[in-house]
Amino acid sequence: MKIMNEKMQEHERWMHLALIEAETALLHGEFPVGCVLVHDEKVLASGQRVHSSNNSGRVNEMDHAEMLALRAFLDSAPTIAPQEVTVYATMEPCLMCFSTLILNGIRKIVYAYEDVMGGGTNLPLTMLNPLYASMKIEIVPAVLRRESLILFQKFFSNPENTYWQGSLLANRTLETIKT
Repeated sequence: MKIMNEKMQEHERWMHLALIEAETALLHGEFPVGCVLVHDEKVLASGQRVHSSNNSGRVNEMDHAEMLALRAFLDSAPTIAPQEVTVYATMEPCLMCFSTLILNGIRKIVYAYEDVMGGGTNLPLTMLNPLYASMKIEIVPAVLRRESLILFQKFFSNPENTYWQGSLLANRTLETIKT
């Protein structure tokens, strides 16, 4: 039990840093996803969602926090084995991010809030082609879920934020305010 508590405390420590990234994104009117990549008790790279709002001038679906953090890691620490890196993200990685992370060798992903609309971590790898079927990925969900949920509630409650408004994710996120 003590080991589990220590591990959870460690996950929470790093998730707090991902939440800071997400808060910064939210302050800029962006979708509040933050991500940090950790190895040997050190943050190697971080990222936050950009280009999700119309005021960014170049809205796209490629500049996700995980993608930006992964690119920064690959550019700055090419000698560190990706399978030794843990990803901490405030939202469950989408299918694009999940696939990119695992194809680049990441084997441990910790996230805060589940993406009911586009989360990729429940992809049945063993049912796919051999490249994926042999991968062993560790997923740790719901670390500081409430803190992340609050950021998404703030985002979806703001009528100026149009990204994914009216979606399954937005509706589910806002419904939790009422319960």
